[in-house]
Amino acid sequence: MVATDRISAFDVVLPRAIPYKGQVLNQIAAKFLRATEDIVPNWIMAVPDPCATIGLLCQPFKVEMVIRGYLSGHAWREYQTGKRTICGEPLPDGLRENDRLPAPIITPTTKAAVGHDEDISKEELLRQGIVSASDYALLEQYTHALFKRGTELAAERGLILVDTKYEFGKLDGRIYLIDEIHTPDSSRYFYADSYEQLQQEGKPQRQLSKEFVRKWLIENGFQGKDDQKVPEMTDEIVSSISERYIELFQHITGEQFAYPLEMDVLERVERNVVAALQELTS
Repeated sequence: MVATDRISAFDVVLPRAIPYKGQVLNQIAAKFLRATEDIVPNWIMAVPDPCATIGLLCQPFKVEMVIRGYLSGHAWREYQTGKRTICGEPLPDGLRENDRLPAPIITPTTKAAVGHDEDISKEELLRQGIVSASDYALLEQYTHALFKRGTELAAERGLILVDTKYEFGKLDGRIYLIDEIHTPDSSRYFYADSYEQLQQEGKPQRQLSKEFVRKWLIENGFQGKDDQKVPEMTDEIVSSISERYIELFQHITGEQFAYPLEMDVLERVERNVVAALQELTS
């Protein structure tokens, strides 16, 4: 799997790539998959290149397991419209944006091959036969355990893991954690040291996530609807998004970002992947 620099929002691939984004996501995912492999087996076999991972080819479950500890992003936008139940999970009245929820809730979405992912309840997932009851029980168990571990790892970095999503697949009857985890594309983080004060003052939280891209799009009249046009992505905008991703990498991992020395990324990836495959199959 090669992580490219393409970026999407509202299920739409934006017209310009973001330099180093693929490397950021691939390296964060590798770090946290290794840090959680005692909870659930995952698909990674080798990470031969900053932008590439070799792993097991699993049959994905057609559901994304979204788990939320705070009322933010999509859940807050739904709450604002008056909804007090999301994916079958009840929410109390009187919550403000970014308030901590009484307990983490799982709000699954369908994993659409074409079009937008849709919120769905556990009951509806089981009724439609998208996941069996026995498999879903394991997916719930893994999701809560992974979120707990992710919360602990974030706290070590002075961060709050607000919400995230996990994807799972099956191979030879065994469930594996697949795709990326705890990256800024799949997760939302707040800074722990300023969270309480900003909530008390009713101010926006300082975030580490792709939400800043979504907000920029919303402010410029785009939410992925058919009659809307993606705003112009100037060099300045692209550069600022790239810098933000690198900042996210360094905060989340506690490591310095290593800029690649080779300019021909495709040649480098191919060379490294071929060498790794030869080693794995020898």
